[in-house]
Amino acid sequence: MNPEGGKILMIDDDEDVLLAAKMLLKKQNHHVIIEKNPNKIPFLLNNDTYDVILLDMNFSKDITSGKEGFYWLEKILEKDPSAVVILITAFGDVEMAVKALKQGATDFILKPWQNEKLIATISTAIRLKQSYNEVDKLRKAKEMLEEQISKPFGEIIGESIAIKEVFGLIDKVAKTDANVLILGENGTGKELIARAIHQRSLRKDNSFVSVDMGAITETLFESELFGHKKGAFTDAREDRPGRFELANGGTLFLDEIGNLSMALQSKLLSALQSRQVTRVGSNQSIAVDIRLICATNMPLHQMVEQGTFRQDLLYRINTVEIKVPPLADRVEDISLLARHYLDYYARKYHKQVTTIAPNAMDKLKRYAWPGNIRELQHAIERAVIMTDSASLQESDFLFSRPVSSSSAETLNLDEVEKAAIVKALNLHSGNISKAADELGLTRASLYRRMEKYGL
Repeated sequence: MNPEGGKILMIDDDEDVLLAAKMLLKKQNHHVIIEKNPNKIPFLLNNDTYDVILLDMNFSKDITSGKEGFYWLEKILEKDPSAVVILITAFGDVEMAVKALKQGATDFILKPWQNEKLIATISTAIRLKQSYNEVDKLRKAKEMLEEQISKPFGEIIGESIAIKEVFGLIDKVAKTDANVLILGENGTGKELIARAIHQRSLRKDNSFVSVDMGAITETLFESELFGHKKGAFTDAREDRPGRFELANGGTLFLDEIGNLSMALQSKLLSALQSRQVTRVGSNQSIAVDIRLICATNMPLHQMVEQGTFRQDLLYRINTVEIKVPPLADRVEDISLLARHYLDYYARKYHKQVTTIAPNAMDKLKRYAWPGNIRELQHAIERAVIMTDSASLQESDFLFSRPVSSSSAETLNLDEVEKAAIVKALNLHSGNISKAADELGLTRASLYRRMEKYGL
């Protein structure tokens, strides 16, 4: 008996044949639907799906030609080209069997049948149908993936000049193997940009391995990144590859790289220079072929000047540097992002929330968003959950920080000062000394303000 039976539709004008087949196949755990009238085939196909269709070839018009069977075979395959149809007849020969297979039947059985042969034929047909279903599932997954990839930048949403500049850099750098350093405040979507680069690179068919360096302790750093041999330390119960090996042939994304201590920076630099790693507990080096993308919200150039980040490591990881603008510098993208998350969370929580009221959208645009896109996402999610209305209102958004009174031009001193500092840093490509001169500040004063505003 089959542990997982199939759903079988059998059409034959002989009721005794139908009942005999149903009793036999039911014992094999199959679910059998029987029908005497072939004219009901379209209705049956419209209302259900079947793993196998057993179709008699001769009904009322004649008893030997098989024309009706071929007619209904054609109709079934028109409706479902992947249908698995087994033709049955008491008047068949080799010529008819060959014709049936040529016209799309899966198999051909003569009546009276041998029970063992019928059971074996149906089991084979069900496995064939399962393979058709699996191929169809994979085809749909491939189509969905291709659709996702064909979108300009997937979930990176925006039309502002600032984000379009980032899109341009992604396009330029993606197809090279250059190391990329992504700089930006928390919540600006640095990992999305890293994934976009990988998806457009020549390594897209291999792994994208993401590592949060801020979550790895000093003691586990080498084991996580380079792997370990069984018995190398107390909990090393088996050989385990590190993230470098897992990313071999693909992309290794090291997030929060600014959090590494000087000692760990040296170990990382050594691996990047040699393109080899050595598992903990082993003396054998393993060559790795990776494309490296790093990200941080920390001022690495400033940290180099302060002696807390190795200059040679910075040179190694930032062949190309991408600065992700904070949401406050992309005000024109807020409505796009807000509507995107509104649609997403309305579907997720099965809420009929379809719009954001104009005054609410104005409030979103006037807020400073220190947590950037991640904060906006959470604000929309909370609002969708809490509202009883079809439209999100201004009162649905509660912020811990004050909201600017005007979206056109802020007079908030902190915001004005932050904007001036960002402008000066951008103007001088992150050069602290020149930016400080531009602002009329000492380098130390500029550092203090940058730390205050999280720049």
